Amino acid sequence: MAAPPNPSSADRSRRVFTVGTRSSKLALMQTDMVVAELKKVCPEYEFKIHSRETAGDRSMIALRDFTTKNLWTEELEELLIKGDVDIIVHSLKDVPTLLPAGCTLGPTLEREDSRDVLVMKQGSTASSLEELPAGSVVGTSSIRRTAQLARLYPRLKVMDVRGNIGTRLAKLDAEDGPYSCLILAAAGLLRLDLGDRITKYLDSKNGGMLYAVGQGALGIEIRKEDEALHLMLSKIGHNETTFAVLAERSLLRTLEGGCSAPLGVETEWVHTVEGLKKLRMRAIVVSVDGSEIAEVEVDGDVDSNETAERFGITVANALVAEGAGKILEAIERTKRASS
Repeated sequence: MAAPPNPSSADRSRRVFTVGTRSSKLALMQTDMVVAELKKVCPEYEFKIHSRETAGDRSMIALRDFTTKNLWTEELEELLIKGDVDIIVHSLKDVPTLLPAGCTLGPTLEREDSRDVLVMKQGSTASSLEELPAGSVVGTSSIRRTAQLARLYPRLKVMDVRGNIGTRLAKLDAEDGPYSCLILAAAGLLRLDLGDRITKYLDSKNGGMLYAVGQGALGIEIRKEDEALHLMLSKIGHNETTFAVLAERSLLRTLEGGCSAPLGVETEWVHTVEGLKKLRMRAIVVSVDGSEIAEVEVDGDVDSNETAERFGITVANALVAEGAGKILEAIERTKRASS
């Protein structure tokens, strides 16, 4: 097989691969996880890590106010396209559903817990959102969480919070800080060994919150023509995770909501009475004020990348039939009017 025509060909002959990532503690830890798995199946290769800050790390603008969808990924993808790195490791929920030409996602590792979690201020006696007094401040930068909170807990106030996990927890615990609690992704806390800060796991059965597309999974991005790396990743990939997140991303891509759409999902593999395994997807789109909602639950036969993509389209069409398109159009009109 011919080597890809890019500067990394020299590294390839030396059996060295460069892995790009953001420079946060969590990003580096996640990259180490991928490299460790690759070393197990390909001990003959060396993997170097190249980290850098991205636009999303540097900016203090509220996430919901960004007009671009690739603030966490673009600068790393430029390095990938130029051949300065061979692999990029992302948190998959940060990766737009449309990648640059020439880039693709490879198979991914088994997913960490994908749920959102409630984290109470240290010393709080409350253990759920229901127990918080009216007017209590919930910290989140996610339009998806904001919309679902407005629908389920309209008596609570939502305030933006930025920074890495450590920074957010410090803002939460500050004695003079405004926050009563935060809503965070379980995966980041668990990977950083901060699971003791989790007050409650939130899902469709507990708290009613559905999570972000790709949450808890790692996005491993490579060049499309790099068949050698795709083969290497297939040796460490977890099929059920890969198929589930491809279906979720296909749903989001079909809705054309991008990373800022208030779309929540929840996927699980279920066994039928016939002994077959199906992918069950719950999905919800909520207006930002929580007043309008479209939600569905669909089971599908998913056993390949192709069937996962088709299943995501099926779920998207079901959501549109329930009114999701009108909600997203109204959100887009509001964003255009305010820009």
